[in-house]
Amino acid sequence: MAPGKLLTRLSIWLALAAYAVAIAFRRRFNGTTERQRHARLAWTLGCAFFLAHVVFAFAFIHHWSHEAAWRETARQTAELTGWHWGGGIYLNYLFAALWLGDVLWWWIAPTHFDRRSRWIGILWQGFFFFMVFNAAIVFAHGPARLLGIVLCTALAILCWPRLQRHGTDPSP
Repeated sequence: MAPGKLLTRLSIWLALAAYAVAIAFRRRFNGTTERQRHARLAWTLGCAFFLAHVVFAFAFIHHWSHEAAWRETARQTAELTGWHWGGGIYLNYLFAALWLGDVLWWWIAPTHFDRRSRWIGILWQGFFFFMVFNAAIVFAHGPARLLGIVLCTALAILCWPRLQRHGTDPSP
């Protein structure tokens, strides 16, 4: 495998691993807990690895062309669904912007971050899980799909108790 493609794949799996670690460490924020600091660091690293993944994908796979990324997204979507649509690339852009915004929010206003509406957390984690599920299972092939199934199952198990608790934001 070419080094650029390897960096692209490795960076996304590191992002997903950091996301899982953040979910595992997340507890009710009180500003001083070690677990909370670890969760925020993992969340930040996950976002950084995801942004690196986007840069690597554009540099090594799409040759800095949005049009090429759109065409490849459309090709993969058509292969799976029969619908030639590349708009999924915009969901990736939105995902990157939202994750970066979430990280900045947690660092800049951690108390406000923790007090955000439970529904914001549920919607965010739902979108996050949708993106991870599609990338790691639906569009993945071979061993990566199996790893994606394990990852998504673990994330569901980690998030489910938080979703059951009234008033607790399920976000990392």
